[in-house]
Amino acid sequence: MSDQSTTSTRVEQPADDVGSGDPAVGTHTVDAETDEQLDESWVEYEFEDDAAISVSDLDVYYGDDHAIDDISMEIPEKSVTALIGPSGCGKSTFLRCLNRMNDRIDSARVEGTVEVGDENIYEGDTDLVQLRKRVGMVFQSPNPFPKSVRDNIAYGPRKHGDLNTGLLGRLLGNDDQQREDELVERCLRQSALWEEVSDRLDDNALGLSGGQQQRLCIARCLAVDPDVILMDEPASALDPVATAKIEDLIEELAEEYTVVVVTHNMQQAARISDQTAVFLTGGQLVEYDQTDKIFENPESDRVEDYVTGKFG
Repeated sequence: MSDQSTTSTRVEQPADDVGSGDPAVGTHTVDAETDEQLDESWVEYEFEDDAAISVSDLDVYYGDDHAIDDISMEIPEKSVTALIGPSGCGKSTFLRCLNRMNDRIDSARVEGTVEVGDENIYEGDTDLVQLRKRVGMVFQSPNPFPKSVRDNIAYGPRKHGDLNTGLLGRLLGNDDQQREDELVERCLRQSALWEEVSDRLDDNALGLSGGQQQRLCIARCLAVDPDVILMDEPASALDPVATAKIEDLIEELAEEYTVVVVTHNMQQAARISDQTAVFLTGGQLVEYDQTDKIFENPESDRVEDYVTGKFG
C-alpha cells in the first residue's frame, strides 16, 4: 500500500465492531483532524433494474494485510459503475474479485460471496474458464497477443470450441470461416475499430497504436459474448484522443453489457459512469450512489474531500 502521508485516511476500528451490524462501524480518522463515523446507509444504493453482480460481506487478505474490509454492494446490469479512490485503497483488488483473478495470487484469501446472476462464483465447483468467459477483463496496459488482428479476436471462440476453422473443419465439412469473418467484423465495429483496421486484419496486432491495441483488447473480450466487462484503468496509458475514444466506447457498451471501471481520473468517472463507488484507505467502501450525487452532494465529508482534491 502506498504512503499517503498527510492526505491519507487513518483507520481505527475495534475488532469487536467488525460485522456488528451497527450503522456506525468503528471510527475513521482523517489526518486533517476530522472524525467521521461510517454510516451504512451511504453504501445502500437503490436502483430499479436487476443486479448483474451482488457482493455480500466480502473480505480480502494478502497474508496478514486486510485489503478489502467487509464490502456489500449490488451492481446494476447494463450500466457503467465507476470505482474510485486513492492508490492502495483496494478498488483493483475488489475488481479482480468479480471474476476471481485474485486466485492467481498465492497469498490472497477471499471471504464472503459474489453472485453473478444467480451463481455464487466462490463456490467450490465454479468453472473458472466459463466464469472468465462470462465476466471478461480489460487491463490497464494493452496486452494483445503477438498474432494478427483477426487471430486476436477469434482466439477465444476457437479455444472455447465456438468456431471450427482450418483444414480439419474443411475436411469435416463444418468450416466456420464465414462465421468467424462475421464475428471479427462485429466485434471490431462494436469496439469502434473496424474502419481503422479492416484492411489490416492479417497484420500483427503489435503494430497498432496504443489506443488501437486497447480497443482490440476490448473487441477480443466481446468475442466470447460476456455479460460483464471489467476494466482496470483502461485509458491511463493513453493520450487524450485515444482516451476520448475509449470513454465513448464504454458508454456505448453499457447499452448491452454491464461495465465496471476502476479509474483514478475524477473527471472521467463523472463523464462515463451511471453510479460511483468510493473506496478509501483500509479497503473500505465509504459511499456508493448515483454519480451526480457522489460528485455534487456526497454524504461523507471524506468523500467530499477526496473528489474535490483535498487529499488522494
